Amino acid sequence: MKPEISKTDRLFTFFNDLFAGNNTTDTFIVGGIVRDLLLNKPWKDIDIVSTLTEEFFRSNGFNPVTGKTTKPIMFKNDPLFGNIEVTLVESPENLVKNLESRDFSANAIAMDMAGKIFDPLDGATTLKERRLKVCSRSSFIADPIRIFRGFRFESDGWKMDDEAEGLIQNGDWSLMESIPVERFTREMQKAFANKEPAKFFRRMYEFNVGSNYLPELFKMPLVPAGPLEYHPEGDLLTHSLQVLERVSEMTSDPIARFCGFFHDIGKLATDPRKYPHHHGHEEAGRKMSGGFCKRLKLPMSWEKALSSATAMHDLLSYWEEIRIGTKLKIAMNAIANGTSEILPIVTSADRAKKIMLSGWDKALKVAEMTVQELDIDADKLQEIPPLERRKFIMERRIKKLRELFH
Repeated sequence: MKPEISKTDRLFTFFNDLFAGNNTTDTFIVGGIVRDLLLNKPWKDIDIVSTLTEEFFRSNGFNPVTGKTTKPIMFKNDPLFGNIEVTLVESPENLVKNLESRDFSANAIAMDMAGKIFDPLDGATTLKERRLKVCSRSSFIADPIRIFRGFRFESDGWKMDDEAEGLIQNGDWSLMESIPVERFTREMQKAFANKEPAKFFRRMYEFNVGSNYLPELFKMPLVPAGPLEYHPEGDLLTHSLQVLERVSEMTSDPIARFCGFFHDIGKLATDPRKYPHHHGHEEAGRKMSGGFCKRLKLPMSWEKALSSATAMHDLLSYWEEIRIGTKLKIAMNAIANGTSEILPIVTSADRAKKIMLSGWDKALKVAEMTVQELDIDADKLQEIPPLERRKFIMERRIKKLRELFH
């Protein structure tokens, strides 16, 4: 049996075929793919800097793309390698300028078509140290979203150096107002998938950046999490970060972690005169979640999950005490919003203890049963007025669940 060819080997075979017969002395792969190759991590998407002509890339299936905030590139999608983006430069000297214009030196290492490293900014050292060093003092000014990219890297075990921290601390970031929220949201979503997502938000608060994207984060410290006998941690931000950390220990699912951090968003709507209590914050959170997620341009799956988590997490903590019908409604909500596994995790993380949900699987099973599985006669169902059918079916579900519980 022949040994399996690795994806990296296929990459260089692809390059050999693509550039066959052409001078590739001044063509390099750059950016995140080089970093991940050197770290021996999985990679996807390829960035190339080349002195070859636009006509060459057009003839090989690339198309020119002009972005609103980025320089024109040549673009092609490959089923194995993902997106391939080519930045055209006029001369080899422009390669160094291209690397100097990037965010962090660990992302500014180039590799030629033979796999030889070109590293004028000594990115290899910072890569080894997992240290985030800016490529130039204007790095964040050129693109302020790089600040959140840095925080996202820190949530995965990296650390900004003193120079980078100083540039953030002393910068005027009002220019973020003109940058689309989608770019911030992409960094936030990636942070939720990292080892320590709470660090992303701690750093935002520490440096006081991003209030135009996530004003809720900066309001949380001013709101009590609840009565001190139940929330000795004090404020809502501290509580939300603790819940996020607990959820992160239980699952790597970024949506579950997102729901954990923002599960109490409804408490931001509480009248301060009623502090430290937050009666009705579950329903307030459910109402807020739609506009909140739409503003951040989050996928519908994230919006539905947050709506469910905000509305149901507190009620679920009383699972052993609530009525059969209420249990069924929670299960039906979880199925409709994709939170069957998320809700128990968020609820347990919120209470800082494992919540026992005896019969949760049974409730989910009954909530998904068809009319036939509920032993409802289809002809008899048609005889019931339309407005009463839902109630009738619900009563059958409750009866079925009660039978399973006993």
